[in-house]
Amino acid sequence: MITKGERTRRRVLERCAPVFNTKGYSGASMSDLVQASGLEKGGIYNHFVSKEQLALESFDYAAGIMRGRFDAALAEKDGALERLFAVVDVLGALVEDPPVAGGCPVLNTAVESDDAHPALKERAREAMSGWLRLIGRLVKDGKESGELSPDADPRSTSSVVVATLEGALMLSRLHDDPAHMYRAVEHLKRYLESLEEGE
Repeated sequence: MITKGERTRRRVLERCAPVFNTKGYSGASMSDLVQASGLEKGGIYNHFVSKEQLALESFDYAAGIMRGRFDAALAEKDGALERLFAVVDVLGALVEDPPVAGGCPVLNTAVESDDAHPALKERAREAMSGWLRLIGRLVKDGKESGELSPDADPRSTSSVVVATLEGALMLSRLHDDPAHMYRAVEHLKRYLESLEEGE
């Protein structure tokens, strides 16, 4: 059974994750977090020992939503190409449906925390590495099943897919135009189709 304290912590994360994702760690003031959470500063510190802990757990909350989206998308798919397309679609959907307001939490955290916040940077690296491993594993499985060409390289493919989609997301946000993402998704699907055995 979930305790009242656990429910409060969850509510604080749900409400504060968009603040960090929109304003960044440095830009999110305690007054912003108090206003978003509905708790006084002392109430927040009853559940989180520091602003940094709240930021880290807020990131984990948003990254967990992304993991859930990947799991749900892959659960209904069979075949290497269909599963790779599902991952592309999940990442492509970030342009219009981020897990929390403000866009991709991994991209935002990676850019903002580069040298300023090592713990947040490490969290972003772990999340991004998970995406790269997921795509690489799908390519490897496709090679082993004979669906994808023996020449398909899991590491190269995962790098190209993630870099293309995150770059497209940045362009889409910068220009307030999701067409950049739509083009990237379409291009990547053609690229992935070219990896099929016999192509």
